[in-house]
Amino acid sequence: MNITVYCGALEGANPEYVNRARELGAWMAENGHTLVYGAGNAGMMGAVSDGVIENGGKVIGVTPNFFVKAEVTRDDLTELIVPENMNERKAVMIELGDAFIALPGGTGTLDEISEVIALKRLGKLGEINKPVMIYNVEGYYNRLFEYFDDMLASDYCEETDRNNIIEVRELGDIAEVMKTAGGIDHNRNKRFE
Repeated sequence: MNITVYCGALEGANPEYVNRARELGAWMAENGHTLVYGAGNAGMMGAVSDGVIENGGKVIGVTPNFFVKAEVTRDDLTELIVPENMNERKAVMIELGDAFIALPGGTGTLDEISEVIALKRLGKLGEINKPVMIYNVEGYYNRLFEYFDDMLASDYCEETDRNNIIEVRELGDIAEVMKTAGGIDHNRNKRFE
């Protein structure tokens, strides 16, 4: 399956973030999953793609031409897709994904995974279950999950919507969630079709 991974172009303050990104990449390669990501060669993006490539896996990078020109794109990808702009980049990464994972990152990561969460809520990811996971490495996303719980408590989302945002803390959690990918999405919101 294609797993779209969103993460930072920087390493972050905690070395465990990079370790887990590389570990995730290795796990993906070992389990026959293809990485779809922003094509970066540094930070968390570099680490997760290193993990896949070093273990013989496939990597699809998706990035606009201005990143290619700035030479922040890997040159050893299985495939490179170069859309016109960032909005098209996000659309391609969503279209290619069978599952989605957000690793630690900044505002770009939050923007990307938020769009996927919104599309999942609206039932716009299709009839097939495409899990949306947030990899809460070392508690990086604790406050975000508190915010999601506050949204539920304040009636700004329904229980099903909240349950569609899956917290994972280790590779074993991801492996379990991936068992549900590809089946019929029984929680899909059909109201907006």
